[in-house]
Amino acid sequence: MMLAAVLSTAAPSIAAAQLAVDGTEFVLTSGSRVLRSADLVGATLMIRTDVGEIAVTIESVEEDPTSVGGDVFLHHFVVTDANGNLSDLCTPDAKGQSLGFPVPNGSGGFELTCTSGAVGKCIRWGYRFWEEASGGPPLHPLHQACIRMVRADYGGDDTAHTRDGTLIFFCDRFGINPCEDEDEGATTFEAAWGTQGAICVARTRIPELASLESLAESYPRLAPDLGPTACTAERALDNPAALLLNRS
Repeated sequence: MMLAAVLSTAAPSIAAAQLAVDGTEFVLTSGSRVLRSADLVGATLMIRTDVGEIAVTIESVEEDPTSVGGDVFLHHFVVTDANGNLSDLCTPDAKGQSLGFPVPNGSGGFELTCTSGAVGKCIRWGYRFWEEASGGPPLHPLHQACIRMVRADYGGDDTAHTRDGTLIFFCDRFGINPCEDEDEGATTFEAAWGTQGAICVARTRIPELASLESLAESYPRLAPDLGPTACTAERALDNPAALLLNRS
Protein backbone atom coordinates (compact mmCIF):
# COMPACT_ATOMS: atom_id res chain seq x y z
CA MET A 1 0.00 0.00 0.00
CA MET A 2 1.25 3.48 -0.82
CA LEU A 3 -0.10 6.89 0.13
CA ALA A 4 1.07 10.04 -1.61
CA ALA A 5 1.49 12.75 0.99
CA VAL A 6 1.08 16.17 -0.54
CA LEU A 7 1.36 18.05 2.74
CA SER A 8 2.35 16.95 6.21
CA THR A 9 1.87 18.40 9.68
CA ALA A 10 3.53 17.40 12.88
CA ALA A 11 2.53 15.29 15.81
CA PRO A 12 -0.05 17.21 17.85
CA SER A 13 2.31 17.49 20.84
CA ILE A 14 4.87 19.49 18.81
CA ALA A 15 3.74 22.93 17.73
CA ALA A 16 4.76 24.75 14.57
CA ALA A 17 6.81 21.78 13.37
CA GLN A 18 7.79 20.79 9.86
CA LEU A 19 7.89 17.19 8.74
CA ALA A 20 10.27 16.05 6.01
CA VAL A 21 11.89 12.80 4.92
CA ASP A 22 15.58 11.91 4.68
CA GLY A 23 15.94 8.59 2.90
CA THR A 24 13.57 6.28 4.76
CA GLU A 25 13.47 8.36 7.95
CA PHE A 26 11.15 11.11 9.07
CA VAL A 27 12.80 14.36 10.14
CA LEU A 28 10.65 16.63 12.30
CA THR A 29 11.97 20.15 12.90
CA SER A 30 10.47 22.35 15.59
CA GLY A 31 12.47 25.48 16.31
CA SER A 32 15.95 24.30 17.21
CA ARG A 33 14.80 20.73 17.83
CA VAL A 34 15.36 18.08 15.17
CA LEU A 35 13.72 14.71 15.75
CA ARG A 36 14.22 11.66 13.55
CA SER A 37 12.06 8.57 13.23
CA ALA A 38 13.43 6.78 16.32
CA ASP A 39 12.64 9.90 18.39
CA LEU A 40 9.06 9.87 17.13
CA VAL A 41 8.05 6.43 18.40
CA GLY A 42 4.66 6.88 20.03
CA ALA A 43 3.91 10.10 18.16
CA THR A 44 0.89 10.48 15.92
CA LEU A 45 1.46 12.30 12.66
CA MET A 46 -1.46 13.98 10.93
CA ILE A 47 -0.74 13.37 7.28
CA ARG A 48 -2.77 15.16 4.64
CA THR A 49 -3.06 13.06 1.49
CA ASP A 50 -4.96 13.28 -1.76
CA VAL A 51 -7.70 11.13 -0.18
CA GLY A 52 -7.99 13.13 3.03
CA GLU A 53 -6.18 13.48 6.33
CA ILE A 54 -5.12 10.38 8.22
CA ALA A 55 -3.65 9.92 11.69
CA VAL A 56 -0.58 7.66 11.56
CA THR A 57 1.03 6.53 14.81
CA ILE A 58 4.61 5.24 14.80
CA GLU A 59 4.62 2.21 17.08
CA SER A 60 8.25 1.23 16.55
CA VAL A 61 11.30 1.89 14.36
CA GLU A 62 14.19 -0.47 13.63
CA GLU A 63 17.05 -0.65 11.16
CA ASP A 64 16.55 -3.21 8.44
CA PRO A 65 19.24 -5.89 8.96
CA THR A 66 18.78 -7.19 5.41
CA SER A 67 18.86 -3.97 3.37
CA VAL A 68 21.39 -3.88 0.55
CA GLY A 69 23.76 -0.96 0.05
CA GLY A 70 22.61 1.35 2.80
CA ASP A 71 20.26 1.97 5.70
CA VAL A 72 16.53 1.38 5.57
CA PHE A 73 14.44 2.17 8.66
CA LEU A 74 11.43 -0.06 9.17
CA HIS A 75 8.42 1.58 10.85
CA HIS A 76 5.39 -0.09 12.36
CA PHE A 77 2.58 2.26 11.35
CA VAL A 78 -0.85 2.16 12.99
CA VAL A 79 -3.80 4.16 11.67
CA THR A 80 -6.95 5.30 13.44
CA ASP A 81 -10.27 5.15 11.59
CA ALA A 82 -13.27 7.45 12.02
CA ASN A 83 -14.57 5.26 14.86
CA GLY A 84 -11.29 5.38 16.76
CA ASN A 85 -10.32 1.81 15.89
CA LEU A 86 -6.63 1.02 15.37
CA SER A 87 -5.25 -1.11 12.56
CA ASP A 88 -1.92 -1.68 10.83
CA LEU A 89 -1.33 0.59 7.86
CA CYS A 90 0.59 -2.16 6.05
CA THR A 91 -0.48 -5.67 5.16
CA PRO A 92 1.86 -8.44 6.37
CA ASP A 93 4.91 -9.24 4.24
CA ALA A 94 6.39 -12.68 3.58
CA LYS A 95 7.73 -12.77 7.16
CA GLY A 96 4.34 -11.80 8.60
CA GLN A 97 5.53 -8.30 9.55
CA SER A 98 3.39 -5.23 8.91
CA LEU A 99 6.13 -2.67 8.35
CA GLY A 100 6.79 0.29 6.11
CA PHE A 101 8.72 3.51 5.70
CA PRO A 102 8.52 6.95 4.08
CA VAL A 103 10.10 7.53 0.68
CA PRO A 104 10.91 10.94 -0.86
CA ASN A 105 8.82 11.63 -3.94
CA GLY A 106 11.24 14.02 -5.60
CA SER A 107 9.00 17.07 -5.33
CA GLY A 108 9.38 17.95 -1.67
CA GLY A 109 6.84 15.48 -0.35
CA PHE A 110 6.92 11.79 0.40
CA GLU A 111 5.04 8.53 0.09
CA LEU A 112 4.48 5.78 2.61
CA THR A 113 5.33 2.35 1.30
CA CYS A 114 5.14 -1.11 2.85
CA THR A 115 7.58 -4.01 2.92
CA SER A 116 4.84 -6.21 1.44
CA GLY A 117 4.75 -4.17 -1.78
CA ALA A 118 6.99 -4.04 -4.83
CA VAL A 119 8.25 -0.51 -4.12
CA GLY A 120 9.30 -1.41 -0.58
CA LYS A 121 10.99 -4.62 -1.69
CA CYS A 122 12.99 -2.90 -4.41
CA ILE A 123 14.19 -0.19 -2.03
CA ARG A 124 15.33 -2.79 0.52
CA TRP A 125 17.15 -4.63 -2.28
CA GLY A 126 19.32 -1.59 -2.92
CA TYR A 127 17.48 0.28 -5.66
CA ARG A 128 17.00 3.55 -3.76
CA PHE A 129 16.27 5.85 -6.67
CA TRP A 130 16.83 9.07 -4.72
CA GLU A 131 20.48 8.12 -4.17
CA GLU A 132 21.37 8.05 -7.88
CA ALA A 133 24.56 10.02 -8.53
CA SER A 134 26.62 10.90 -11.57
CA GLY A 135 28.98 8.07 -12.42
CA GLY A 136 27.11 5.57 -10.27
CA PRO A 137 24.56 2.89 -11.08
CA PRO A 138 21.31 4.13 -12.69
CA LEU A 139 19.25 3.61 -9.56
CA HIS A 140 16.07 5.19 -10.86
CA PRO A 141 15.86 2.91 -13.93
CA LEU A 142 16.88 -0.07 -11.78
CA HIS A 143 14.08 0.73 -9.34
CA GLN A 144 11.55 0.89 -12.18
CA ALA A 145 12.81 -2.38 -13.69
CA CYS A 146 12.71 -4.02 -10.27
CA ILE A 147 9.05 -3.11 -9.79
CA ARG A 148 8.25 -4.62 -13.19
CA MET A 149 10.15 -7.78 -12.22
CA VAL A 150 8.51 -8.19 -8.80
CA ARG A 151 5.05 -7.85 -10.31
CA ALA A 152 5.87 -9.96 -13.38
CA ASP A 153 4.68 -6.98 -15.41
CA TYR A 154 5.97 -8.37 -18.68
CA GLY A 155 4.33 -5.80 -20.93
CA GLY A 156 5.13 -2.78 -18.79
CA ASP A 157 1.45 -1.79 -18.62
CA ASP A 158 1.05 -2.33 -14.85
CA THR A 159 -0.58 -5.74 -15.33
CA ALA A 160 0.79 -8.19 -12.77
CA HIS A 161 1.22 -11.89 -13.58
CA THR A 162 2.32 -13.31 -10.24
CA ARG A 163 0.99 -14.38 -6.87
CA ASP A 164 1.94 -13.29 -3.36
CA GLY A 165 4.61 -15.52 -1.86
CA THR A 166 6.13 -16.65 -5.17
CA LEU A 167 9.88 -17.03 -4.72
CA ILE A 168 12.23 -15.37 -7.20
CA PHE A 169 16.00 -15.00 -7.40
CA PHE A 170 17.42 -12.02 -9.24
CA CYS A 171 20.56 -10.06 -10.04
CA ASP A 172 21.53 -6.89 -11.86
CA ARG A 173 24.26 -6.01 -14.33
CA PHE A 174 25.76 -3.34 -12.03
CA GLY A 175 26.68 -5.64 -9.15
CA ILE A 176 24.36 -4.19 -6.51
CA ASN A 177 22.97 -7.71 -6.43
CA PRO A 178 25.66 -9.60 -8.35
CA CYS A 179 24.95 -12.15 -11.06
CA GLU A 180 26.76 -15.25 -9.90
CA ASP A 181 26.85 -18.71 -11.37
CA GLU A 182 25.09 -20.45 -8.51
CA ASP A 183 22.59 -23.27 -8.28
CA GLU A 184 19.25 -21.84 -7.14
CA GLY A 185 17.62 -25.20 -6.58
CA ALA A 186 14.58 -25.96 -8.70
CA THR A 187 14.37 -22.47 -10.21
CA THR A 188 15.11 -21.72 -13.86
CA PHE A 189 15.76 -18.54 -15.81
CA GLU A 190 12.57 -16.56 -16.33
CA ALA A 191 13.21 -13.16 -17.89
CA ALA A 192 15.32 -10.06 -18.28
CA TRP A 193 13.86 -6.72 -17.27
CA GLY A 194 14.08 -3.07 -18.21
CA THR A 195 12.15 0.04 -17.32
CA GLN A 196 9.31 -0.79 -19.73
CA GLY A 197 8.84 -4.39 -18.64
CA ALA A 198 10.44 -7.59 -19.87
CA ILE A 199 13.25 -7.42 -22.43
CA CYS A 200 12.82 -11.13 -23.12
CA VAL A 201 10.95 -14.00 -21.47
CA ALA A 202 12.23 -17.58 -21.38
CA ARG A 203 9.24 -18.85 -19.40
CA THR A 204 6.40 -17.26 -17.51
CA ARG A 205 6.33 -17.26 -13.72
CA ILE A 206 2.76 -18.49 -13.27
CA PRO A 207 1.64 -20.29 -16.47
CA GLU A 208 -2.02 -20.14 -15.44
CA LEU A 209 -1.82 -16.35 -15.32
CA ALA A 210 0.21 -15.84 -18.49
CA SER A 211 1.67 -18.09 -21.17
CA LEU A 212 4.28 -17.30 -23.80
CA GLU A 213 1.50 -17.47 -26.38
CA SER A 214 -0.66 -14.96 -24.52
CA LEU A 215 2.33 -12.63 -24.08
CA ALA A 216 3.02 -12.72 -27.83
CA GLU A 217 -0.61 -11.84 -28.51
CA SER A 218 -0.88 -9.10 -25.89
CA TYR A 219 2.61 -7.63 -26.38
CA PRO A 220 3.76 -8.04 -30.00
CA ARG A 221 7.11 -6.34 -29.24
CA LEU A 222 8.02 -9.37 -27.11
CA ALA A 223 7.13 -12.00 -29.72
CA PRO A 224 10.68 -12.38 -31.18
CA ASP A 225 12.16 -12.68 -27.70
CA LEU A 226 10.02 -15.37 -26.12
CA GLY A 227 11.05 -18.91 -25.21
CA PRO A 228 14.15 -20.56 -23.75
CA THR A 229 16.11 -20.36 -27.01
CA ALA A 230 15.41 -16.70 -27.76
CA CYS A 231 15.83 -15.64 -24.14
CA THR A 232 18.86 -16.71 -22.14
CA ALA A 233 20.75 -14.89 -19.42
CA GLU A 234 23.83 -14.68 -21.61
CA ARG A 235 21.98 -13.19 -24.58
CA ALA A 236 20.05 -10.81 -22.33
CA LEU A 237 23.24 -9.36 -20.89
CA ASP A 238 24.32 -8.42 -24.42
CA ASN A 239 21.39 -5.98 -24.48
CA PRO A 240 22.17 -2.85 -22.40
CA ALA A 241 18.44 -2.30 -21.86
CA ALA A 242 18.33 -5.46 -19.74
CA LEU A 243 19.02 -4.18 -16.22
CA LEU A 244 17.83 -7.13 -14.12
CA LEU A 245 17.57 -10.87 -14.62
CA ASN A 246 15.54 -13.34 -12.60
CA ARG A 247 14.95 -16.99 -11.94
CA SER A 248 11.75 -18.44 -10.53
